[in-house]
Amino acid sequence: MDRRSFIKKVGAGGVGAAAASALAAPAIAQENPKVTWRLTSSFPKSLDTIYGGAEDIANHVSAATGGNFEIQCYAAGEIVGGLQALDAVQSGTVEAAHTCSYYFWGKDPVFAIGTAIPFGLNARLTNAWFYQGNGNTLMNEFYDGYGVYGLPAGNTGAQMGGWFRKEVNTVEDLKGLKMRIAGIAGRVMEKVGVVPQQIAGGDIYPALEKGTIDAAEFVGPYDDQKLGFYKVAKYYYYPGWWEGGPAIHAFFNKQKYQELPKHYQAALDDACAFANTNMMAKYDVKNPVAIRELIGDGAVMKGYSTEIMQACYNAAMEVYAELGAENPTFKKIYNDQTEYKNAAYGWLKTCEFRYDQFMMALQNAGQIKPLS
Repeated sequence: MDRRSFIKKVGAGGVGAAAASALAAPAIAQENPKVTWRLTSSFPKSLDTIYGGAEDIANHVSAATGGNFEIQCYAAGEIVGGLQALDAVQSGTVEAAHTCSYYFWGKDPVFAIGTAIPFGLNARLTNAWFYQGNGNTLMNEFYDGYGVYGLPAGNTGAQMGGWFRKEVNTVEDLKGLKMRIAGIAGRVMEKVGVVPQQIAGGDIYPALEKGTIDAAEFVGPYDDQKLGFYKVAKYYYYPGWWEGGPAIHAFFNKQKYQELPKHYQAALDDACAFANTNMMAKYDVKNPVAIRELIGDGAVMKGYSTEIMQACYNAAMEVYAELGAENPTFKKIYNDQTEYKNAAYGWLKTCEFRYDQFMMALQNAGQIKPLS
């Protein structure tokens, strides 16, 4: 600081003010450093609700840090492919990813539990297990082995059970059926006679149209509508028992996360929590509109029969027994989640279920109406 500047500051507020002013700017800069991260999404921008979760994170972090912590979002394929998101975070190619943990179950089946497993938790219980149960702790103990730290950053809610070219009413109807379904769900379906196929989202429509596959699952009404499946496979089944409440994760390079100032870490954690809540809210607003429009366009809604659901549940239990026998970490985390699920349903069926059941009966009877 030169003499003339110092005298001006003393005249304005005294020596103490001048000294404070001289120190404040560097101190603030040190506490709020400029940080720029890159985030790769596993989703295309066309899936605006899922991809939008990454933008929610970036926008909230920027606002919370006065623009000093910036996260640049890139759609799948712009830096790496959607299924290379975890590898990119591990290697430091990017600092963060917005993706589904179960995409990487081929590395270890435990990754599947981070998103959803067949007949697992619904969206509400998923959040409770992660935030207030042992979910975040157990999954991050596992993710630590890959050099990443993960937080829930989105949820689609219970997904639909897929588009079929013909009706499937019995387990016999599933045998030999070629269905686009991957991961643990594909392994379960295989046990009841389905031939699972792994096909990228953009290739599903032509495969259904040509009859290369007989059925395909994707997400739910809002996202499925965009891909036009109803035009080539009119039977729309529910529920997607393999994804009762799938969590989308933000993965961070653990070293980069730990290097952030603590208040930047807090801003990032809070941004992920917002993205998690906001995505579910978006789907709960958009799916009711989309399902009405799909039905209007000729989609035929069908619920899976109890026979099919029970057979698939039994098959899932066989798969988990196999995985647990060979993978102690899978067994440990699966058991923790299952114990929580038993306790949670014990409560929900006491009160919440009865309330929802009554209100849905009123809605079916047309008794829920706005004031005239």
